[in-house]
Amino acid sequence: MKRIIIAVAAAALTLTACNQAPQEPKVMARFVPERMDDYILENNYVCGRFYGKALEGNPTSPGFDIWVKQAGPLVANQRYTDELEHGKTYHKDWGNGKDCYKVSVSLGAGSSVPFLNEELCFPPTNFRSYEVIEDTPEKVVFQLFYPEWKLADSTTVSLTKTVTVVPDSYFFSAEDTYNGDFDSLTVAAGIWDHGHESAELLEDRFAIWEAASDQSVEPEDGMIGVGIVCPEAESILTLQGEKTHIIATKTLKPGQSISYKFGSCWSKAEIKTAEEWFKTVREQ
Repeated sequence: MKRIIIAVAAAALTLTACNQAPQEPKVMARFVPERMDDYILENNYVCGRFYGKALEGNPTSPGFDIWVKQAGPLVANQRYTDELEHGKTYHKDWGNGKDCYKVSVSLGAGSSVPFLNEELCFPPTNFRSYEVIEDTPEKVVFQLFYPEWKLADSTTVSLTKTVTVVPDSYFFSAEDTYNGDFDSLTVAAGIWDHGHESAELLEDRFAIWEAASDQSVEPEDGMIGVGIVCPEAESILTLQGEKTHIIATKTLKPGQSISYKFGSCWSKAEIKTAEEWFKTVREQ
């Protein structure tokens, strides 16, 4: 009798397991060679990309490009399929967000570069190679490699960017490691301020609330919140010029890193106001 009871229980457990629907992933990141060497990253709240070799010149930029979305299922792969196979541009909102953020040659919505003589020193290439460190349904870690380049003072630098994607957060994590022939190097992690409606700058973090910066396809895109959290920051600065940037600075020796979180939200999704966004950034 005992053996029969155990067998029935085991069969019931097997049947229950078979009837359970597979769990939808909450994170994703991958190289996209079919679309100009993008590297896309996404969780259930935010989405965006870094630019690869095939896009150099249009633009050549280390900046992060936001793709606004609703909270919930991952959307990036479907957007690429719709764009490349069905001619449905991801610059138009088909019901779950779109690409309405302008990067150009800037830090975009979160990146870092050397900071020399009060100037941001952008690399002359996009990332040229990558490595996947971890890839599970709950966490993705990858590295992007920017080849060695020379600064105005002839200092040589290279950048390895390590990015971590986890679910249920409006932020991704970055650890940017610089190597080169310098004794010390000041770097700046920050964002391009396209002209904020409101902003909050604190000791180790900052956030802005601004209108969508690329309205060339559709005129009304809501508001976008962008922010950086950098506990290692030595200073928080606003740089005026052709492009206004807000940055957190840190001085490094070769092989050292600046670690920070970069995040965003969209007023047509869950976070509707600047006050809600600033609270979210403060709580990181």
